[in-house]
Amino acid sequence: MSDADELRVSDEDRRLYSGWTEVDGDLEGCDPVIARAVLGTRLEFAGTDGMRARNWLVPDGVDCINDMAYVDDGLRAHRLDLYLPHEAVLRNGRTLPVYIDIHGGGFMYGYKELNRNFCTHLAALGFAVFSINYRLIPSADFMGQLRDVTQALAWIKNHMGLFPLDPNSVFIIGDSAGGTLGLYALAIESSGGFAQALGLPRADLTPIGGAMISGLFDLTPYLKVTKGGYESLGSNTDSLMKVAPDFFAGFGQTAGAGMADPDTMAGMVDFPPIFLNTSSDDFLQGDALAMGLALQRHGRVFELHDPRPFKGQTLGHVYPVGMSWLDESRETLRQIHDFSYELL
Repeated sequence: MSDADELRVSDEDRRLYSGWTEVDGDLEGCDPVIARAVLGTRLEFAGTDGMRARNWLVPDGVDCINDMAYVDDGLRAHRLDLYLPHEAVLRNGRTLPVYIDIHGGGFMYGYKELNRNFCTHLAALGFAVFSINYRLIPSADFMGQLRDVTQALAWIKNHMGLFPLDPNSVFIIGDSAGGTLGLYALAIESSGGFAQALGLPRADLTPIGGAMISGLFDLTPYLKVTKGGYESLGSNTDSLMKVAPDFFAGFGQTAGAGMADPDTMAGMVDFPPIFLNTSSDDFLQGDALAMGLALQRHGRVFELHDPRPFKGQTLGHVYPVGMSWLDESRETLRQIHDFSYELL
C-alpha cells in the first residue's frame, strides 16, 4: 500500500472497525495518494464512531434479517439488511411503509452496519427499513456506486412480496454521501428522462417521498478539480477533493455539469415530497439550504429542518444517524415519521 502504510492500524482497531467499515483491505495496489487519503479518512471517521459504538443498541421489538445478497457475486458490498417491527412480522400483513436507507461516509467509508442503530430506531417507529451496502472508493467511482444502488432497488422491487410490506409506500433516505446517492436514486426513480441521461435503469419502485440528512447536493465544484491540483477547502470534503478527478469523471462525461447542480435537478425531476435535515453547525448546511431553495424555486414539496443546538453544545453532521440517542435526534426521527405518515 506504499505511503498508506505510514498510517498505522492496530489489529485491535482493525477488528473493531471492520464491524462497520472496510479499513485497508481494498487499498493494495491503489495509487498511494488516493490510498493515503482514503485510509486517513476511514481512520478519522472510525475513531469517532468507535467512541459512539457503545451507544448503538437495538431497541426491543425489532427483527433484523441480515446480509441478503442483491447481486450474487459474493461481495460484502452487494448485500443488504432488513429491519422490521416484530409486531408487524407476527401480524404478517402487507401494510408496513418502507424506507430504503443509504449510509454515508464520504463515498469511501462505512458498511450498512454503520447505520444499524439509526435503522432499528426507524423500525421501532413503524417502518420496514432496508439498509444497503455499495462499493466504496477506490473500488468504484460515483457512477459505479449509483449503479450498485439501482441494483439494490431492483432487488427490493422483485422481493417485496416476501415481507410484510406495502409496495405503494416506499421512501428513500440517506445521510451525507448516502444523501447524495439517495437524492440521485430518487431522481432516477422519479424521472425516466433523468435515468436515461445517466444510462441507469429504473426499478419502478415509485417512491412517494424521501428524507436526506446532511447531504452533499452540489457536485459542480468536484467536476472542476484537476488531479493533483485541488485547492483545500478547509473542510471535511478535502479528502474527497483528492480523489474527485477519478471519482466523478465518469459522471461528468455521462451527465455533464448541469446534472450536478441542484437547480437543474429540481427543474428536470418532478420529485416527490422531500424531508431535508441539517443543523447550524453541519459543515454541509449550505448544501441543504441550496437544495431547499432549488426545490422551492421549481414548486416541489419539501420540508427543511435546521435546528440550532443549545449554547455550549453541538449537533454537527448527520447527528440523527450518528447519535440516535440524543433528544434532538429522537425529535428528528419523530419528524421523519410524521412527514412520512402524512404521505400515506
